Amino acid sequence: MENGTTFQNFNISQKTLRAIEDMGFEEPTPIQISTIPVILEGRDVTGQAQTGTGKTAAFAVPAIERVDPDSRATQVLVLSPTRELAIQTAEEFVRLAKYHKGINILPIYGGQPIDRQFKGLERGVQIVVGTPGRVLDHLDRGTLSFARVGLVVLDEADQMLDMGFREDIEKILEETPDERQTVLFSATLPKPILEISKRFQNDPEFISVARREVTVPQIEQLYLEVRYRDKFEVLSRLLDMYDPELTLVFSNTKQGVDDLTTHLQARGYFAEGLHGDMKQTLRDRVMAKFRAGTIDILVATDVAARGIDVEDVDLVINYDVPQDIEYYIHRIGRTARAGRTGRAITFVGPKEYFKLRTIQDYTKIRIGRIPLPTQGDVEESRTRRMIDRVGQIIEEGGLDRYVNLVEQIVAEDYTSLEVAAALLKMQLGANVPGDRGTGLPQDIEAGGPAVLEIPLGREDRIRPKDIVGALAGETGIPGRSIGAINIYDRYSTVEVPPEAVEVVIERMKGKTIAGVRLNEPIVVAGALGSSTNRGGR
Repeated sequence: MENGTTFQNFNISQKTLRAIEDMGFEEPTPIQISTIPVILEGRDVTGQAQTGTGKTAAFAVPAIERVDPDSRATQVLVLSPTRELAIQTAEEFVRLAKYHKGINILPIYGGQPIDRQFKGLERGVQIVVGTPGRVLDHLDRGTLSFARVGLVVLDEADQMLDMGFREDIEKILEETPDERQTVLFSATLPKPILEISKRFQNDPEFISVARREVTVPQIEQLYLEVRYRDKFEVLSRLLDMYDPELTLVFSNTKQGVDDLTTHLQARGYFAEGLHGDMKQTLRDRVMAKFRAGTIDILVATDVAARGIDVEDVDLVINYDVPQDIEYYIHRIGRTARAGRTGRAITFVGPKEYFKLRTIQDYTKIRIGRIPLPTQGDVEESRTRRMIDRVGQIIEEGGLDRYVNLVEQIVAEDYTSLEVAAALLKMQLGANVPGDRGTGLPQDIEAGGPAVLEIPLGREDRIRPKDIVGALAGETGIPGRSIGAINIYDRYSTVEVPPEAVEVVIERMKGKTIAGVRLNEPIVVAGALGSSTNRGGR
């Protein structure tokens, strides 16, 4: 996908470009590159593309461009096989039409009170996204008119036919104006689909996104279910548990890369970000650091990661499920280079399982589910690595000097076992299994970190690293034990271990953060996941 095409290359308005920028898309996917210009020209299209290739935007962008916001009549009709897909498609339309004032989008589907849909249609809706049965229902009731429909999109056409909607689709198309533009998307093109195309389309452009063979046998592919608010804590635990030499973390957006990099650095990880807005000299500098091992975590967008060719990447983490299936293949292919094995972990939100299923169907590889890592898992992993290291040092020999030191301590009436245990405790600290709680978010597992509220925020130009630096410097808390930090307008929240709460509150009284004095005390806000953004009080 080294194409160099950008959304600016399309003949679309600045309003749509601005919305695309807000959504964080760096460049169009192959189906978008092939389809958007053709639909903008007003031609009919039959597109063969899998779910997860970015095809919704491929028809949504040109559809929004052709809508007349001054007319309240329905001008675009999108047919979807299921209520879930109808809702998701409508949501994408809303995001893309964000800056187009006066454009209204309404999903209509079974299972939702029809009275609510009556009210929406009565107000005037230019874009309707619906399931065939409910669209016909409104048509029969006279609550939906096709008189001004200029574009009809059949999304997931083969799935609609498999569900028995062929007659409904044909009836709907017969009721729309003959001069309409018809766009059809389908993962496969069986004979019934081609028959619909021949009957209802006018000299359509056939567009297909080729599927490439996927070979990733040496990569252990895993996923875990995690809510957005818990993502960073889970990421930190995975990094501590696996302790990889080099890690690639993928975010879908440039802003996501910047935010995640800042949080990782604030917690003491050696991390840098990489995305398309960075100057080439800076990108080269970051990559040189990653190759040299000066930084061990690289956070990147898909576009920026194309030039990455580093053989020793141990772990790839999809912090966001990728927008395009091809991006997933490209991402996990950054590990297991030169005959090595590798591991790829994908964070999946509660509403993203359909994306995961699509990826599994495409790759023909089952992605195994793993549980959320607990603090106990992290500590057990750290202990296991220490034990392995001890065995390695014993095998290497050269311990005579240290044996003499142990004999001196044993002479003080301690056993050699007690001496070894004390030395391990010194090395590992108090963080061994059983010494304290798991530290999981409270709504995942009891005993979570405490959330403190600091009376300084964006208006004071406070950054996460300022909070970490102040707390670590004034209270002696290690940077890595400080959890997620959220900066709001007039206050901030920070997670700290429960046992550090009193120390932080007491020692930070009257102190400064980034040169700004704390005139109000730090207070306890709650546990992870319980605090809310109050918008600056």
